[in-house]
Amino acid sequence: MTLTTDRPQTASISHAAAALPTPTLSLQGVSKTYGDGDGTITALHPATLVVQPGELVAVNGPSGSGKSTFLSIAGALLRPTTGQVMIAGQDLTALSDAGLPAFRLKNLGFVLQSSNLIPYLNVREQLTLVPHLAGEDGRGARERAEELLKLLGLSERARHFPDALSGGQRQRVAIARALMNDPQLILADEPTASLDSVRGREVVELLAQQVHAHGKAAVMVTHDERVLDLCDRVVSIVDGQLRE
Repeated sequence: MTLTTDRPQTASISHAAAALPTPTLSLQGVSKTYGDGDGTITALHPATLVVQPGELVAVNGPSGSGKSTFLSIAGALLRPTTGQVMIAGQDLTALSDAGLPAFRLKNLGFVLQSSNLIPYLNVREQLTLVPHLAGEDGRGARERAEELLKLLGLSERARHFPDALSGGQRQRVAIARALMNDPQLILADEPTASLDSVRGREVVELLAQQVHAHGKAAVMVTHDERVLDLCDRVVSIVDGQLRE
């Protein structure tokens, strides 16, 4: 009787394990050091973090703690000294330096602190530039841009240039641009730093909504404690050490 009871349970456990989704981002023991010998500086101690689809994770910590190094590694902008980086099932150590830009363009979306909009492009052009760079310009890209502008409440601002937008509107454009290539992973670097509390909260609410509604994964580096409650998880970096 015991054996008969155990078999279905084992099969059920195996089935549940097999059904687990592939993490969008998996960092295993990643670290970053500069120099060698007595001149070695450790910017990031070995860190492990897994982010699943539909999850917004905040990385919190003081200035100079290693947050920017961590985000650069997670965004395939900086290779770690040790450890493994997996994004959307791709081991980045298997990609050449020449192959990384195309991978980022296809799989990653970035939202930066200053929105980083191009001053001589209007709002619609900010979005359609992304598929143009990927060689996918065309009617589909224009339709995707219009869809995102409507979704993020920017349709009436489509012909406006960045200097005619408020700070919150510029960050909404940055989020729309980050979503243009339908990325697996969104990385946000202090997206509320230049905004007041109301606008900052609106931006993070919008980011969380997109992550949850469309099964994206997002990592947001921030020291803004006013928006941490909007995130699914919060991890901290202190002196280069990641603390779950």
